[in-house]
Amino acid sequence: MSDLCQIEGMTKKKAEQLLAAFAIGLRYVEEPKVETPTIRSPQDAYELLRDELRLLNQEHFICLYLNTKNQLIARKTLFVGGLNSSIVHPRDVFREALKLSAACFIAVHNHPSGDATPSREDIEVSERLVEAGHIVGIACLDHVIIGEDHYVSMKQRGYMNG
Repeated sequence: MSDLCQIEGMTKKKAEQLLAAFAIGLRYVEEPKVETPTIRSPQDAYELLRDELRLLNQEHFICLYLNTKNQLIARKTLFVGGLNSSIVHPRDVFREALKLSAACFIAVHNHPSGDATPSREDIEVSERLVEAGHIVGIACLDHVIIGEDHYVSMKQRGYMNG
C-alpha cells in the first residue's frame, strides 16, 4: 500500500479501496466456474430430470429455459397435478420465458404410472406450446415425458411439427 500512496493524489483511503477492489477481482477470477448444462437432445433433458421425476406420485410439469446456445438459464416447476393429470397453461410457460429472456425451452413432465406413452392431453399441450411459441418468438423445442425407466420425445414422435 505504501507504493500506491507514493502516487500523487492517492490518499491512504483510496489506496485501501483500490487494493480491496483488486482482491475482489482476483477472487472472482480464481473461483471455479460452475458448468452450465447444455441441452442438445431429449436424452439430455431426460438425464437432467430423470432421477427427480421418474418415481414421483404426482405429475410435475417443468420447463427448461435455454439461451441461444441451448444452455440452461433456469428450470421452473410450473405445475404439480394429481395422480394422472396437470393443467398446463401456455401463458404461464411463456410468462416465465419472457421474464428470463429465454430463446427457447423444453417442456418436461412425468407420468406417475411409469408409462411415458403420451395422452391426448399431452399431444394437445405440445401443439398449443408450439403454436404459442410461433406467435411469441420463443420456440418450444420439445416436450419430453418421463416414465419410470424411459422417456418419450413428442418431437421425435412427430407431434410437434409446425
